[in-house]
Amino acid sequence: DDLKRILNMVHKIAQSDAGTVLIQGESGTGKELIAKAIHYQSGRSDQPFVAINCAAVPETLLESELMGHEKGAFTDARTLKKGLFEIADCGTVFLDEIGDMPLSIQAKLLRVLEDRVFRRVGGTKDIHVDVRIVSATNKDLLEAIHEKTFRNDLYYRLQVIPIMLPPLRERRDDILPLTRTFIADFNKEFGKAVKGISPQAEAFLLDYDWPGNVRELRNVIERAVILENDEIMQLEHLPREMIARPATLSSGSQLTFNLPPEGIDIEDVERELIHQALLATDGNQSKAAKRLNLGIDAFRYRMKKFKLL
Repeated sequence: DDLKRILNMVHKIAQSDAGTVLIQGESGTGKELIAKAIHYQSGRSDQPFVAINCAAVPETLLESELMGHEKGAFTDARTLKKGLFEIADCGTVFLDEIGDMPLSIQAKLLRVLEDRVFRRVGGTKDIHVDVRIVSATNKDLLEAIHEKTFRNDLYYRLQVIPIMLPPLRERRDDILPLTRTFIADFNKEFGKAVKGISPQAEAFLLDYDWPGNVRELRNVIERAVILENDEIMQLEHLPREMIARPATLSSGSQLTFNLPPEGIDIEDVERELIHQALLATDGNQSKAAKRLNLGIDAFRYRMKKFKLL
């Protein structure tokens, strides 16, 4: 599955001498977790891992943060300051939101990527470093190149090894393994003893679209573990505002259904949809699940529920 494929790739990158990695994906897909996994599985693991959000630092300070500055380089430079590349020598620098890096800094970063050499602000001496540079963005960098806000040469230098993190809604088979991992982590952190999840809660987690991706799932599980004391996590333990969210089609339009005057059992509708999806795909469960925008686990859960398996 996607998670195993990504983790296998991370392991290969970590064991290699690859100096440049670009991680792309929506906000909340776990880009920094992947960057840390690359670092801590590598031979650099006992050296510094240093992260910076390029969108959160003003342009006037970003160069100094990355490259450092000499004493007297500018008005407030009262002492020499080492930058992150120097601090992380022999380790890893994680450049988050690199798509927001100003063009003036991009040119200087290119030299670091190509030669592992830079100068502090106000300095005249070249400083050589051995760092792995992992970058991440939720932006379409090719579109940014077209809009002339991102350098073409920097893009191709960054994406020597690209990792694409699909949104959680496109890798639903990862939802339950991640949920169990988070429950175990938060049990340990908060001294709780949650042992599992009810079938109803599982089905909801598998169906939900997770606009906030892995970060949202993690926050939801953390909240439930902290606030509840039951051994089994129930549907009602999940945030009300999340459970009450109206269903939408993948196109984003509201799903419409004409309710018969005499009413209908919602489970009959669900059973019929499962049945039709299987008929339309000649019984191929994976294809049928995709027709209904379900992960295979959620689809099989329903097949068992309606005795179709």
